[in-house]
Amino acid sequence: MKIQYHREITIAALKSSFGPRALQSILRANFAQDSLRYQFGHDHFHFDSSQFDASYAYIEEQRRLVRVSLERGDRDSAWAAFGRLTHTVQDFYAHSNYISLWLDHFTGATPPPPPEVDPGLPEILRSPDLRSGKLYYPLEALTFVPFIGKFFVSWMPRDSHARMNHDAPENSPLFEYAYHAAVKRTRFEFEKTASMFASDLLPRFMDR
Repeated sequence: MKIQYHREITIAALKSSFGPRALQSILRANFAQDSLRYQFGHDHFHFDSSQFDASYAYIEEQRRLVRVSLERGDRDSAWAAFGRLTHTVQDFYAHSNYISLWLDHFTGATPPPPPEVDPGLPEILRSPDLRSGKLYYPLEALTFVPFIGKFFVSWMPRDSHARMNHDAPENSPLFEYAYHAAVKRTRFEFEKTASMFASDLLPRFMDR
C-alpha cells in the first residue's frame, strides 16, 4: 500500500481503540517499513516474492515484542512493534493475489461490494495458488519513479510486484477490496494481540 492508504487503513481500524499518542507511534512505525533500506532484502516485511512463511513468522515476532515490551513498561517499543505488524498484514492484500482468488468464488455472479470482503478465508490462505509479486530488481525500481514509473510496468513479468500489486486505485481495479480487507485484518490483529494481555496491561497499551 502507498503510505497515504496505510494511514487511512490504520486509523479506520484502530482509532476507536487507541489514544492519540499511541496511534501516532503506531503510524510512524508502520510508515517506516517503507523506508528505502527496507525495500531490498526484506521481502517478508511486505509479503513480497511469496515469502508467506517468513512474513507470518515476522508478524508473530512483532506480536511477541508487543507483549514483552509492554510487560517491562516500554509502551513506545510495544507500539512500534505493533505498527510494524500492521504494515505487514496490510501489504498482504495489496501485494498478493488473495483478492483475485476470493473474487473467483463469485464467477458468474455479481460479487459482493468491497466492504463485504472476507480477509481470512482459510481455503484461500492455504491454497497452493496463493502467491505474491516478485521484485525484479533493478528494472522493478524504475516502476517506483513518480510520474514515469507507470510506463515501465508493462515491461515487467506478469508475476512481478509491479504487475500484481493493488497499492492504489490508479494501479488496480481491485484496490477497494484490498483496502477493506486490510482494515478488517488490522482490526483482527489488534483483537488477537490484545487478547494476550492481562486486564491491567491492556489500558496501558491502548493509552486511553
